[in-house]
Amino acid sequence: MFTSVSSRSASAYKRVGIETSVDNADPHKLVVLLFDALYQALGGARLAIQGGDIPAKCKHINHAVRILEEGLIAPLNLEEGGELASNLHALYTYCVQRLTIANIRNDIGIIEEVQRVMEPVSSGWKQINGKGPAYLQPV
Repeated sequence: MFTSVSSRSASAYKRVGIETSVDNADPHKLVVLLFDALYQALGGARLAIQGGDIPAKCKHINHAVRILEEGLIAPLNLEEGGELASNLHALYTYCVQRLTIANIRNDIGIIEEVQRVMEPVSSGWKQINGKGPAYLQPV
């Protein structure tokens, strides 16, 4: 019914740490944080499916979809970004569609597929270390 004081304190500390990271991040770092949050949401969804926790699965998959739609798709400038921005848009949209199916079917395999598909993009973004084109950086 109630959480322990240490659990609440740890949760508050984590929340402040995340907020501080976001507040102090440059656009490149924000995208890195988005990818990290995406992987956390996907991992949480996988664990929830394994544990039979449907509400938690829905929460984690919905969070992953919001990260993709609001954090990664929305900032893309398709006019200036050319083929690269268009390809990223298609990839992120594909992942949203696959996660919707994973949510309906309770399919861990699809969640793992999305993780595999996103890994090269995430890894590449981390490697460019803020030197990417402006149209790939969040506003």
